[in-house]
Amino acid sequence: MSDTLGRGPEMALSVLVFTVVGLVIDSQVGTMPIVTIALVVFSVIGNFIRMYYTYDGRMKTLEEQRSSASMAHQRDRSLSEN
Repeated sequence: MSDTLGRGPEMALSVLVFTVVGLVIDSQVGTMPIVTIALVVFSVIGNFIRMYYTYDGRMKTLEEQRSSASMAHQRDRSLSEN
């Protein structure tokens, strides 16, 4: 079963957590909104990088499955001829 439905809220929660942490740090240090913006950008970029590698890995797995399935009929034929 696919877990794609949970990825949107997971990304939103990640950005929210980094935003809150950035706001807390900015209020303590007095650098409004530099740290907040940096952490939000870091979170968004990190989420997209993770999505890319997750997608890429899933596609490679599906390609391997499709390739082995397309070769299965050839293996079955060679076994039945022997």
